[in-house]
Amino acid sequence: QVQLVESGGGLVQPGGSLRLSCAVSRNIFSIYDIDWYRQAPGKQRELVATITRLGITNYADSLKGRFTISRDSAKNTVHLQMNSLKPEDSAVYYCHYQQLLPLRIDYWGQGTQVTVSS
Repeated sequence: QVQLVESGGGLVQPGGSLRLSCAVSRNIFSIYDIDWYRQAPGKQRELVATITRLGITNYADSLKGRFTISRDSAKNTVHLQMNSLKPEDSAVYYCHYQQLLPLRIDYWGQGTQVTVSS
């Protein structure tokens, strides 16, 4: 099983930036899309950004222009650069991929907390 380990969260002031990292235990970038999700207290987990196995990036409409997903294949790491952060961006951020065959299974990291507050 591939392990996902997030890091880089913390407390930041509104308007600030953070860069999250997802370390993947082996290189699966050519096989699976990798996503970042987030979940705020009392809310459903929501998709933030995806980088496909072809390297195509997609974002939640509300986050376009502020968040950037990228990957470093040499380091087996996916990053989420977050700029112009707002208090409503506060959440636990999770790295994710979905295996389809032979069984459909969702794999998640443990999450990293992002708090945007003055």
